[in-house]
Amino acid sequence: MDIRLPRLGEGADSGTVASIFVKEGDQVKKDQPILELESEKAVASIPAPESGTVSKLHVREGDTIKVGQLILTLTGESASAAPTRAEYVPDRDADVGPPEPPPLPPAATPGPVSADAGPYSTPAPEGPPPAASPTIRKMARELGIDLRRVKGSERGGRIVMDDLRRYVAWLQETAFKPRAAMPAETPSGPAPSPAVDFSRWGTVRVQKLTTLRRTISNRMVESWTRVPHVTQFDEVDVTRILALRKAYASVYEQQGAKLTVTSFALRAVTQALKLHPLMNASLNEAAGELVFKQYYHIGLAVDTEHGLIVPVIRDADTKSMKQLSVEVQQLADKARQRKLALEEMQGGTFSISNQGGIGGGAFTPIINAPEVAILGIGRSVARPVVREGKIVERTILPLGLSYDHRVIDGANAARFMVDLIRAFEQFDEETVKI
Repeated sequence: MDIRLPRLGEGADSGTVASIFVKEGDQVKKDQPILELESEKAVASIPAPESGTVSKLHVREGDTIKVGQLILTLTGESASAAPTRAEYVPDRDADVGPPEPPPLPPAATPGPVSADAGPYSTPAPEGPPPAASPTIRKMARELGIDLRRVKGSERGGRIVMDDLRRYVAWLQETAFKPRAAMPAETPSGPAPSPAVDFSRWGTVRVQKLTTLRRTISNRMVESWTRVPHVTQFDEVDVTRILALRKAYASVYEQQGAKLTVTSFALRAVTQALKLHPLMNASLNEAAGELVFKQYYHIGLAVDTEHGLIVPVIRDADTKSMKQLSVEVQQLADKARQRKLALEEMQGGTFSISNQGGIGGGAFTPIINAPEVAILGIGRSVARPVVREGKIVERTILPLGLSYDHRVIDGANAARFMVDLIRAFEQFDEETVKI
């Protein structure tokens, strides 16, 4: 029985082999984990679909493998002779995606296309490609298809698998080979920098980028190059918040919760977002529409030894300070242990990056697209300030709000900051009480 890599989820078609739990000659049982795969920001355990003996391993730790690739061969009474794919069973590390679609028809042989050959015969329109899932985009790139030529059937012109199939079928009917006549869609952003042999000048140590680090790198480049960033800086007096935290920290700990500045920030941000729905929106470029979300799912950037991971607190506006505090700690722990499901990192409407526990002042966070804004929180410092004509010591927290200037103007951001600071500085003690 040939065991092949199963589909991992929407847009996840490859990963890096993190661990292999079996070796050639081992006896395995059905559903026994055979390897661990690092994909995007999750680690998934791949189980054996049947019992048998491992007769051949086809991958090694560190290999990057794709869906459908042969990973090992089983023999024995329980192992069928027919090739199969291991059934992917999530262990809280990743979500199951929809069933893998059947393959598209092969491209036809080259041939001419007449001007009236069909609905796709006109040149591709100008502008960005229409909306489509990462799977569709990857498949189009591999076939050399410009998605601007494909007619999407979903809302806003979004392209789905059936649309791509119809287009390929039309290509076959017209005896037209896509790669011969139209350029493949290329990823946005500059070309990679040329390699430099740094060992010419001294001793170096080379470390291969992990799947997670490559994912973070690609997403940051895409966000920075596609989204015009502007950052609004300000400061907030958190003396009252820190006093409330000190007064109630032990009470929260007795309830299994940890009261932190992040808990207060979540509450303040959701209050401000309700006053400024534009900050909670997203831009649909293909349709030329703004999507105003009626829910408040806040992403929290978590620093881990593997890289930056952003779990999402869902419906943050409906949860008490205790619930927020518990969930922040639980999600942060799962992020550091690589036990987050993909679903727990999706659907965010606004993000917070709190570096206060590490140090440093104000900074410019990069927007977590398709969100349109992110709040960066630095380290608070005690300093003298003037209050009612007197110099007093207060604790000041630096804030940096990065926003998408295609959607949000400077005046919008300034008004949001004013209301956010007011929410921080006028925190109601009743909200903190358990």
